[in-house]
Amino acid sequence: RSSVGIGTSQIFISEAVGIFIIVIFGVGSVNTAVTTGAQAGLWQVAVVWGFGVTLAILCTAEASGAHLNPAVTLAFFLVRREESFGSDLRNACVKASLYVVAQMIGAIIGGIVNLGMFGETIAAFERNNKIERGANGSERSAMVFGEYYPNPGFSGSPFKAGDVSTFQAMCIEAWGTCILCFVIFMLTHPRNPILGGSSRPMVPYFIGFTVASLISLYAPLTQAGWNPARDFGPRIVAAAAGWGRIAIPGPRGGFWVYIIGPFIGGPIGAYLAEIFAFISIPEADERYKDQMTINVENMSQPKELTTIVEGESDNSSPQK
Repeated sequence: RSSVGIGTSQIFISEAVGIFIIVIFGVGSVNTAVTTGAQAGLWQVAVVWGFGVTLAILCTAEASGAHLNPAVTLAFFLVRREESFGSDLRNACVKASLYVVAQMIGAIIGGIVNLGMFGETIAAFERNNKIERGANGSERSAMVFGEYYPNPGFSGSPFKAGDVSTFQAMCIEAWGTCILCFVIFMLTHPRNPILGGSSRPMVPYFIGFTVASLISLYAPLTQAGWNPARDFGPRIVAAAAGWGRIAIPGPRGGFWVYIIGPFIGGPIGAYLAEIFAFISIPEADERYKDQMTINVENMSQPKELTTIVEGESDNSSPQK
């Protein structure tokens, strides 16, 4: 949904709540998996992530469009600015900045709540594994907040610390976010009628499925962030909670990978989706306009439209 005409307070609260939900479910599942072993295997963590994203979108899409990710906000600003933020460039910049600030605040609050919920289990995990918080090697516990490459806690990982370079990690983060934004922009494109012409209620589920699938593919390499707020917000909490330089800038100084990578990949995926939609669905415009006309009539005259639909159904009956 476009944010044009929506109040700034509504956008701010919605985006903050949405990313808070993502951090609680998604980053919370990492906390549970790492510190308690409750999730058996990467896919279980990925599924919780996917459902967390879906629930966040369902809870906030009507209010703000559910960007819930600074890379997605940047993609909408660069590719669908007028539809999403309005034609005035200055106001669009202000509104896009508001989205990002709200996302960061929501992510930080989510990180604080996770620290409160899992603080004792994290401490027990560190004690049992002889990890000194803030020292080299403590990324094994810090990974329940921010992300590291390669994944320091992946069971059966064949990698040593230097086997995934900083540049490779950035490319992976850009690639994953590119795929995610391609899917988002294709599923929400007005010329793509595959999930319906208006509300498209299955879109949040397919976006969540995409996130889960990408995590299952790339989490062993970079922990699969795709979202600068999801990483940097909890990472700030970790830095303040004793991990210090292990959280920011990270043991290899690569915290920026999870910011720059998504900011590169997101707009590219969105732009490719816009081009692909126009190339691959050349006759969809009229179908979309017709569908929108029906939707407008449905909102303004619901009883009359219901009668018409029922009449058409009766006319098509074999008894007639």
